Amino acid sequence: MEHTITNKEISNSDLIERPLANGEYEKCTFRNCDLSSADLSGILFVNSEFAGCNLSLAQLNKTTFRDVVFRECKMLGLQFQNCNKFAISFSFHHCVLNHSSFYQMKLKGTVFSHTLLHEVDFAGCDLTTAAFDTCDFSGAVFDRTILERADLRTAYNYSIDPEINKIKKAKFSLPAVTGLLHKYNIDIE
Repeated sequence: MEHTITNKEISNSDLIERPLANGEYEKCTFRNCDLSSADLSGILFVNSEFAGCNLSLAQLNKTTFRDVVFRECKMLGLQFQNCNKFAISFSFHHCVLNHSSFYQMKLKGTVFSHTLLHEVDFAGCDLTTAAFDTCDFSGAVFDRTILERADLRTAYNYSIDPEINKIKKAKFSLPAVTGLLHKYNIDIE
């Protein structure tokens, strides 16, 4: 039986031993919780925050995230494209999202701040007006990605091919903007 949990703080919990009950979590805060490899399938998180949590390899089949904030979370290998895409909205602050995937998702206006995005798959993703404040994109995949009006001025280690990605009006800065030229294998001094 699904239930709604509202305005609750869950902290220092090992949610592997005692998994989250299926249902809706609204205005809840998860603090220092271990959700690594947890099955979060079908759970709704609305206006909630995860702070200092480990969600690495969690299952996200039809998981709903609406107005969810992730702060200082370890989130390795997550398959966000399996989430419920209806009204999905979240932001990431000081997180590690390495080896995760946002394949073909619509993430207009999403904020990524001080976040590691090593080898993250953004192929086919719509990141129109997204903000990437001090994000490390080492090995990240951009293929048919829409980055129009996105802010990458403080982002670094990206390799984005302007010929196969839409970057109209996106904001870049020197010297990281050389990441738009990697495919040409040229030396820039």
